[in-house]
Amino acid sequence: MLSKTIINFCPTGMVPTRAETPFVPIAPAEIIEQVQEAYETGITIAHLHAREADGQPSCRRDVYREIFEGVRKYCPGLVICGSSSGRTFSEFEKRSEVIELRPDMCSLTLGSLNFHKTSSVSTPDVIIRLAEKMETYGVKPELECFDLGMINFGKYLIQRSILRPPFYWNLLFGSIAGFQPQLLQMGAALNELNGKEHHIALAGIGAAQLTVNAVAIATGYGLRVGLEDNIWLDDGKEILASNIQLLKRIHHLMEIHQRKLFTASEFGNKGFYNAGNNNFGV
Repeated sequence: MLSKTIINFCPTGMVPTRAETPFVPIAPAEIIEQVQEAYETGITIAHLHAREADGQPSCRRDVYREIFEGVRKYCPGLVICGSSSGRTFSEFEKRSEVIELRPDMCSLTLGSLNFHKTSSVSTPDVIIRLAEKMETYGVKPELECFDLGMINFGKYLIQRSILRPPFYWNLLFGSIAGFQPQLLQMGAALNELNGKEHHIALAGIGAAQLTVNAVAIATGYGLRVGLEDNIWLDDGKEILASNIQLLKRIHHLMEIHQRKLFTASEFGNKGFYNAGNNNFGV
């Protein structure tokens, strides 16, 4: 638990479309602009997904490079995290392309799970290969967990020294086949992770986002916020949110609870920067 709040900003994701909301950034320039606005408001990490021109998810290195370079230019010092998600791309080669750009961090989902209509498949061998490639390229994993089994597998990889400290855990609540946004389940997950080398953020999917974010702020944990996880400002799903509206609401809650931002530079100094990487070359 921290006295300051890590804010992990996730503006795009792989799911929200322009047909669902006009506010989701798709093109690299749009993503860069919204990350810059968030950076000026106050965030710690930018968790970034790439999209093709037609809005479909992309794993292409050149698309990611354009996004990363723009974010680094306009948001100096911000911790940049790419995605190696298996939700759309199952092949190791496609999922690991982004690692070769040497961002500060890259997501590592520690297991497979089902969503309402699709699945995200991460087999043990692919998880290990991704972790090993991140280690080779100096990229810190963002450990994504949707259930206790994923936390347990992460601890197993730590025991085998496949994952090395410091550790950043992103615990996601509200997915149909994973953790639910209930205090007992949050407590059970948090109880598994102790020690100064563990940095923890809580995320809520859909309507759970505000509840989980509020619990994280009140109890001194980090959080994840953005349109990747939730496109609505209200529980009734009548008001579409923008990324900056969601972020400003977080800052308001932090002010109420007298929480300060865990800045990107402070987080980087904990070991989450890929030192000296500004051009994202191979």
